[in-house]
Amino acid sequence: MKKLLFLLLVFSATSCGDDGANGSSEDWTIPVEEVFDGGPGKDGIPSVDNPQFESFQSIDYLNDKDLVIGVFRNGIAGKAYPHPILDWHEIVNDNIGDLNFALTYCPLTGTGVSWNRDIDGETTTFGVSGKLYNTNLIPYDRLTDSYWSQLRLDCVSGSLIDRKIETTQIIETTWATWKAAYPNAVVMNTDTGFNRNYNNYPYGDYRTNDNNIIFPVSNLDTRLPAKERVLGVIEDSAQKVYSIELFDVPHVIEDNVAGIDNIVIGSKVANFIVAFEDPGMNDLTYVANQLPVIAQDADGNKLDLGGRITEGPRQGERLTPLNSFMGYFFAFGTFYEDMDVYEE
Repeated sequence: MKKLLFLLLVFSATSCGDDGANGSSEDWTIPVEEVFDGGPGKDGIPSVDNPQFESFQSIDYLNDKDLVIGVFRNGIAGKAYPHPILDWHEIVNDNIGDLNFALTYCPLTGTGVSWNRDIDGETTTFGVSGKLYNTNLIPYDRLTDSYWSQLRLDCVSGSLIDRKIETTQIIETTWATWKAAYPNAVVMNTDTGFNRNYNNYPYGDYRTNDNNIIFPVSNLDTRLPAKERVLGVIEDSAQKVYSIELFDVPHVIEDNVAGIDNIVIGSKVANFIVAFEDPGMNDLTYVANQLPVIAQDADGNKLDLGGRITEGPRQGERLTPLNSFMGYFFAFGTFYEDMDVYEE
């Protein structure tokens, strides 16, 4: 019944495109007829603007397989934000020290992206506009009321149109992996200020049903199953995705995206993929059961999930993270029709 009510709410607005909350189609950089009203309306899905945190020992509402998104500051793990909360709120406005960021999550595309919310010297917050493009979240900023595309990583309507998003470093993994890697990091709790059942996933079989894509998309890439989880590396001139299925045996991939030599490290069992610019480490190989350390080179340098070299001759160095985040395969294929799919 809850799923049925949700679908009725969603489809109530899908029959007509939006002619632009900020004006006519000329005021948008995306086809306005492909912008759909998701149903709840502006701020109908409320962002969390005053998140509360606890130590992992105090968290009792998560299972080990639940996904969380961890935000890093200078390669150091800061805070974790669980999917069971993000599924209901989609945006959390927060900070770690002087890093002010909005953690945005779209349940329909499975994409979590963190970006800087300092704009032209002022700090804003982001909210859920209630609109979708290619079934993906369109946040708006409360400073200028401009509309942003999460997966395009830019502003698509308003006074900040064409402004690029400055992402911040994150990792998506399981609760079990996160707490094993970073037992001293704090985790967002359910004291959000809203009454929601965070033990209940509100989208029915959506995560596992490849045929259940609620809103229209402009291009459906079928090279991989629609809901297969992948890491998308998004650079200005090229994009490439790496499936979690590649890492049934955890290992290190040496690759190149947009002319940038990079390394991609993943484990399906531990449920993570991370990507960094290649630092020229000597024969880097995966390391198991030493979290947060995930790899070591022939010279004894040990690399952790955040890209820091924590031990060895190069201790103290930090790798540059690529602009990357996890999501459903169909979402990346819809937005980036020329993207590459990595194959071993």
